[in-house]
Amino acid sequence: MLSSEQGVYVAESIAAKNTKQAKGRFRMYEDQNDTDHISSNHSAKREPASREVADKGKTAKEEARELLLREEASIREKVQEIQKNLSLMLRALGEMALANPVFAHSQLPSLVRFVDPLLRSPIVSEVAFETMVKLARCTAPPLCNWALDIATALRLIVTEEDRLVLDLIPSGSDEEANEKPSLGLFERVINGLSVSCKSGPLPVDSFTFVFPVLYHVLGVVPAYQAYIGPALNELSLGLQPDEVAPALYGVYAKDVHVRMACLNAVKCIPTFASRSLPENVEVATSIWIALHDPEKSIAEAAEDIWDRYGHDFGTDYSGLFKALSHSNYNVRLAAAEALAAALDENPDSIQESLSTLFSLYIRDAGFGDENVDSGWLGRQGIALALHSAADVLRTKDLPVVMTFLISRALADPNADVRGRMINAGILIIDKHGRENVSLLFPIFENYLNKTASDEEKYDLVREGVVIFTGALAKHLAKDDPKVHAVVEKLLDVLNTPSEAVQRAVSMCLSPLMQSKQDDVPAIVTRLLDQLMKSDKYGERRGAAFGLAGVVKGFGISCLKKYGIVAVLQEGLVDRNSAKCREGALLGFECLCETLGRLFEPYVIQMLPLLLVSFSDQVVAVREAAECAARAMMSQLSAQGVKLVLPSLLKGLEDKAWRTKQSSVQLLGAMAYCAPQQLSQCLPKIVPKLTEVLTDTHPKVQSAGQMALQQVGSVIKNPEISSLVPTLLMGLTDPNDYTKYSLDILLQTTFINSIDAPSLALLVPIVHRGLRVRSADTKKKAAQIVGNMCSLVTEPKDMIPYIGLLLPEVKKVLVDPIPEVRSVAARALGSLIRGMGEENFPDLVPWLFDTLKSDNSNVERSGAAQGLSEVLAALGTVYFEHVLPDIIRNCSHQRASVRDGYLTLFKYLPRSLGVQFQNYLQQALPAILDGLADENESVRDAALGAGHVLVEHYATTSLPLLLPAVEDGIFNDNWRIRQSSVELLGDLLFKVAGTSGKALLEGGSDDEGASTEAQGRAIIEVLGRDKRNEVLAALYMVRTDVSLSVRQAALHVWKTIVANTPKTLKEIMPVLMNTLITSLASSSSERRQVAGRSLGELVRKLGERVLPLIIPILSQGLKDPNTSRRQGVCIGLSEVMASGGKSQLLSFMDELIPTIRTALCDSMPEVRESAGLAFSTLYKSAGMQAIDEIVPTLLHALEDDETSDTALDGLKQILSVRTAAVLPHILPKLVHLPLSAFNAHALGALAEVAGPGLNFHLGTVLPALLSAMGGEEKDVQNLAKEAAETVVFVIDEEGVESLISELLKGVGDSQASIRRSSSYLIGYFFRNSKLYLVDEAPNIISTLIILLSDSDSSTVLVAWEALSRVVSSVPKEVLPSYVKLVRDAVSTSRDRERRKKKGGPILIPGFCLPKALQPLLPIFLQGLINGSAELREQAALGLGELIEVTSEQALKEFVIPITGPLIRIIGDRFPWQVKSAILSTLSIIIRKGGMALKPFLPQLQTTFVKCLQDSTRTVRSSAALALGKLSALSTRVDPLVGDLLSSLLASDGGVREAILTALKGVIKHAGKSVGSAVRSRIFILLRDLIHHDDDQVRISAASIFGIISQYMEDAQLTDLLQELSSLVSSPSWSARHGSVLTITSMLRHNPTAICMSPLFQSIVDNLKGTLKDEKFPLRETSTKAFGRLILHQIQCEPSSSTAHLDILSSLASALHDDSSEVRRRALSAIKAVAKANPSAIMAHITVVGPSVAECLKDGSTPVRLAAERCALHVFQLTKGTENVQAAQKFITGLDARRLSKYPEHSDDSEDSEDDLTSG
Repeated sequence: MLSSEQGVYVAESIAAKNTKQAKGRFRMYEDQNDTDHISSNHSAKREPASREVADKGKTAKEEARELLLREEASIREKVQEIQKNLSLMLRALGEMALANPVFAHSQLPSLVRFVDPLLRSPIVSEVAFETMVKLARCTAPPLCNWALDIATALRLIVTEEDRLVLDLIPSGSDEEANEKPSLGLFERVINGLSVSCKSGPLPVDSFTFVFPVLYHVLGVVPAYQAYIGPALNELSLGLQPDEVAPALYGVYAKDVHVRMACLNAVKCIPTFASRSLPENVEVATSIWIALHDPEKSIAEAAEDIWDRYGHDFGTDYSGLFKALSHSNYNVRLAAAEALAAALDENPDSIQESLSTLFSLYIRDAGFGDENVDSGWLGRQGIALALHSAADVLRTKDLPVVMTFLISRALADPNADVRGRMINAGILIIDKHGRENVSLLFPIFENYLNKTASDEEKYDLVREGVVIFTGALAKHLAKDDPKVHAVVEKLLDVLNTPSEAVQRAVSMCLSPLMQSKQDDVPAIVTRLLDQLMKSDKYGERRGAAFGLAGVVKGFGISCLKKYGIVAVLQEGLVDRNSAKCREGALLGFECLCETLGRLFEPYVIQMLPLLLVSFSDQVVAVREAAECAARAMMSQLSAQGVKLVLPSLLKGLEDKAWRTKQSSVQLLGAMAYCAPQQLSQCLPKIVPKLTEVLTDTHPKVQSAGQMALQQVGSVIKNPEISSLVPTLLMGLTDPNDYTKYSLDILLQTTFINSIDAPSLALLVPIVHRGLRVRSADTKKKAAQIVGNMCSLVTEPKDMIPYIGLLLPEVKKVLVDPIPEVRSVAARALGSLIRGMGEENFPDLVPWLFDTLKSDNSNVERSGAAQGLSEVLAALGTVYFEHVLPDIIRNCSHQRASVRDGYLTLFKYLPRSLGVQFQNYLQQALPAILDGLADENESVRDAALGAGHVLVEHYATTSLPLLLPAVEDGIFNDNWRIRQSSVELLGDLLFKVAGTSGKALLEGGSDDEGASTEAQGRAIIEVLGRDKRNEVLAALYMVRTDVSLSVRQAALHVWKTIVANTPKTLKEIMPVLMNTLITSLASSSSERRQVAGRSLGELVRKLGERVLPLIIPILSQGLKDPNTSRRQGVCIGLSEVMASGGKSQLLSFMDELIPTIRTALCDSMPEVRESAGLAFSTLYKSAGMQAIDEIVPTLLHALEDDETSDTALDGLKQILSVRTAAVLPHILPKLVHLPLSAFNAHALGALAEVAGPGLNFHLGTVLPALLSAMGGEEKDVQNLAKEAAETVVFVIDEEGVESLISELLKGVGDSQASIRRSSSYLIGYFFRNSKLYLVDEAPNIISTLIILLSDSDSSTVLVAWEALSRVVSSVPKEVLPSYVKLVRDAVSTSRDRERRKKKGGPILIPGFCLPKALQPLLPIFLQGLINGSAELREQAALGLGELIEVTSEQALKEFVIPITGPLIRIIGDRFPWQVKSAILSTLSIIIRKGGMALKPFLPQLQTTFVKCLQDSTRTVRSSAALALGKLSALSTRVDPLVGDLLSSLLASDGGVREAILTALKGVIKHAGKSVGSAVRSRIFILLRDLIHHDDDQVRISAASIFGIISQYMEDAQLTDLLQELSSLVSSPSWSARHGSVLTITSMLRHNPTAICMSPLFQSIVDNLKGTLKDEKFPLRETSTKAFGRLILHQIQCEPSSSTAHLDILSSLASALHDDSSEVRRRALSAIKAVAKANPSAIMAHITVVGPSVAECLKDGSTPVRLAAERCALHVFQLTKGTENVQAAQKFITGLDARRLSKYPEHSDDSEDSEDDLTSG
């Protein structure tokens, strides 16, 4: 029921809706389109009747058929007749026009008015077109050349406008089809016009002919405004006063920009500009209409023109009346406003004008037939006019107007016209009702009371009248009874099934409600009841409108007061009645619409119910929900959107598909939001809807599709509107359709701007396109992003999408494919241009950062491209602001930054175009500097930028570019030269009009690929002089030092020079000048290039050019300018190198003197170049060159004035011809004695000769060495410098001979030579870059030996040299020198020993400060890193080194040496290493003394630990060392305690070692031992002296002897008694121990024994032991007697009896069986004889015979001892008388032999030590 009754109603309601929604600039033809459909609906009702008539006539078929055929034939004849006549006439017209074009031109406007309509005719359009072409040929030349294009354009316009006016073909596809060809066509027409205008103003007739085309193009393609605006302005300049009217044709255009262009053009008309236009109704009407244009900007522009027009409008309104029926709505609206304004100025004309309007209405109402209502536009215009004129009507006009409305207008068949008439009536009543209630009420009442003649018509009118009455009623008093009647009538009319009526009633009800306060509940109840329960849809809808009107009238509070919302909510959830639910939704919709934002709080409340209604089972309810949602969304405020959107978006995440579906549908309805809210919410909605398209539930999917279609349906842009299906496919299936959608978008020509909904659909597709991998797709997407900006209505619509698109565009900007990057860059430029920089705050900084990044070139290039476009978009002011920064960064220290910024210059000319020309001067230096960069990518960037500059500005900025490029050709840097040549090539190619890409392979250098014409073109542009200069420079760099420059120059030369010899001939003077200037240049490379170029010239032109060149060059040497003289030398060199030998020989007489002069030039650079020239000369002239030049120079050496320059000349010759010249020069320089100059010369020559000296070292070095030690200080210093130079320049091959020479010097007898040689060795090793490690060992050895040299300064020099040699050897090699150093130190020591008789031996070199510094590293490296054997050697070597070092010199090295030794001895190394280290440590302890203090604890620990070692040697070494160490210690008790403890726990060898150590400690630090510890020692030793082990006994006895010095008397007495008793012990070990102890005491404390009361018994005991059977006892006793007598002789020299007693005992010992006893006795006697010769002499008789007997002993040691003893006993060295006296006992032969022995020859032997050691 619901849906069927709705059918009739829906068409009208939707149409009316669409009409209402057309707002603003989009209100074009939608209203007409829609109302057309409505009118066709109305008329369609009559069709069935006519069909029935036709059906009835089908009984007699044949008759009917014949009748029909006859009728058709007669019509055809008539049409053919018309066609024939018209065609004939049109052709005649065309031919006449061609025959007399001048006359035809003057008649063009009237002829066109005739032909123009016929272009539309289907019968004669072709002929009419041909005629139009012929007429177009009559336009003023040269415009007539475009006749065909203009005629075609006019035809297109006519047919298109026709279609628009009648609106019979609303399809978009046709429109496109027609527009596309028209674009190219219109471009041609505009081109024709601009060409025509250049030759002067266009005559008016041609002008009026073309004007329609321009206006049409402007309308169709807004983008052409830039071309057409100026064209119109230019055309207008030629218009005369009477030609102004046609120019104002554009005011009637549909598009704002067309109207604006028209007004701007009119301002250019001279008569307007000078305000001298005569009065003209047509002109006045056009301007007046423009003055009232609905678009404010147009009206303002027209105001200025109206002022210039300067006349009143008058009362001729015919133009305005005509405009009221114009096909364009904006014109009708403007005409209505214009008419109202005119009537306001002339109230007297109101009556007449009204009657004209009414008659026009009647006329238009009669137009049209049954199907097409063609007069409705005029009628709509009249309705608009009445609406506009409401203000100006007078009271007397009201009845007339109202009567017209009621009698005619309210019954108009067209709903739109009817609606507008009602609106006009309501406005009139609003304006004039209050004063004229009594006048108007009767009119309305009369009509309502009369009976109807035509029911349908009466209904329509009645509705209108009721509405009028309602509108009037609000002016009645509140208590007027009529109000109640009116309200009732209005409530009745609500049931009319027309939305327009119901809407009007609703509006009328609101103001009347204040009078019905009491009846409100009843009215509300009645309407709610009708809303929920009425059977008819129309009535329910009416009730909804009524309810909304009532609520609006009573105020929003009544919603709550009367529970209206509650009733609606109940209705919405009433599951039993679909009508209730639908009614509630209708009510909801009307309340939203009427109350607008006031109803918003309830909207948010009702939202959940609305969501439920979307998924209602009844279609009608669902549709009502959609309408309600639309109404709700269209009224939402920005705040409302914020409240509604989150809950809807949340609904999309709901699990229930129905909720999702409803949310989607409501989101779709948001498409109907107000434009501002729409642009705010769509960016959030569309992505969500796109996600929904992949939902699992098909209904949710389809709801998503529908919602997106709704978004598509509100798109106002017709182009995108037609693409919605494609875009939706792109959103639904992005994988397959993204590219397709982008293609379609790119193919579309956009004429209208893009609105927010369009963007919402476009952006997701474009965003997807930007992220696709395909380069093509990315490119298209980026292109669209760029285009979008220029088409968006409001830039702020784009803002929500920037965050989405910009990151992707940035990514595309750094795409590897250049084409993609350039599109993205343009897109960025468009974005900035379209939306302003403020919307992209981070873009420019990001581009600058990327430009500086270290990432790939690609990224920097993309950033540069983007930045160039952005800078172009931001304008010149901004660009000028950043340019200094850009230029500064071109020379940034980081290569990547330079690269990025130079790349920017590659793109700026493209984006800034001609503007960039102004900045060329600033940019060029930066680019040229970049060409020389050391980084290749920076160079490439600079060159790329250079190419682009040349490409863009070669023709316009040649004077600026050419000098810069020319300077670059002569730059010092080859890279700049290469790039400059390439750029010069580009410039010349551009000027010559060649591509420069010719392949120039093969052929000679002289075969060019150019033509004479290109050569002429270059001369024409550059001028002959400039061209010669450029070619000369180019020819010169053909011989550049750099290959790439040569190749580039050759390529350019061959491309632009057709005939090389001919061209060279032309440019020869300039070329020679260039070459000589370049030869004199300060740049060496440039001189070289010029020289080579000269050489090539000589090679090519040979003898023809030599006689000319050589004199010029010889003359050039006299030039005062140094660089020119130098240039001459380089030139000579090249000429000689290039000329043939035979050619040159004839010029020798000139060449040799020239070079000789140059070699002695005062300036070094000239001499240097002359040297090179000499080398070239030598090649040709051989020895002749040397013979003629060298002697002169050597001679000049002797002259003080010329010697310096001559020497430098020699140096230059040497540097090029060393081997040939040296043998000539050296002998002359090495004459001894060496003069200061010769020494200096040798140094200077050595520097140049370098390795050439290898074979002459034997000549040079001896002379220099002797000079270095000479007397004169100057000669010394110069010789030293020269020798240093000689040594330094030697290469590897000369090392051997150099070293041998120096070693020879080191061995020389002269100290000064030894010294000099040593110094040079040090200098050589320190400064030479050669590998000398192999030579080092020999040198080190030699220098160490030299450290014992007799000359102290030589020693010092040798030591310094040694330091330098060792420091030049790598650390890892040093250990291998240990053995060698030991040997050298040993040799040096031996040399020193030989010099020095007796005493400690020190090597002088090791007594210097820091003496050990050179050699210490060798030993330390050996110790730390060597093998075990090497470590042992190193340790021993170190000991030996320390032995020969003075204590003072050793001090500072004690710590560096001791540390490593302790560290190594602690590791697990073989005993040999440890032993060696211990012996070295002993030596250090001995010599280092207190310097060792820091190491005492470690050393003590180390030695104690070594006492336990398994090897005897290590133990004994450690024991000795520990003893020596204890002397340095202040506290020895703990050490002694430890040793005693260890002694108890040990046995064997370890015990022996501990005892030795203990002995050492007590010997060196006995005083420091405490009494308690001494007692411990005493107790322990008493047991050990009769120990079984010999060694233990000996050690214990020895310790007793030492400690006895520190014993107390009682203890000593006890000891002696014990010893006395032990002597007679049966155990031989006890006896032995006793005697050993006594012997030891006699050594260390003899006084104690001599003073003891037991002395005699001890002596007796000893005498007894002399006869003991055990020989060790006898030997020890002998030793004891020896010590005793030695003590006695020293203490009591006079007591001869005591002496005799002991000597007798010793003499008896000489007869002992044991040779050892005999030897010991001899030693004792010898010691006495040495100590007191007289004492022995006194008892010679006792001793003499026994000694003499021993001389014949069989044992060699005894014999030898006897000889030494006899020497001293008989005092044989003290004179011959003693020799004589001795012969009593020994033979004279022996006496004489012995007397020759040196007296102290036995000092080093152990003879005394036997007696003195303990």
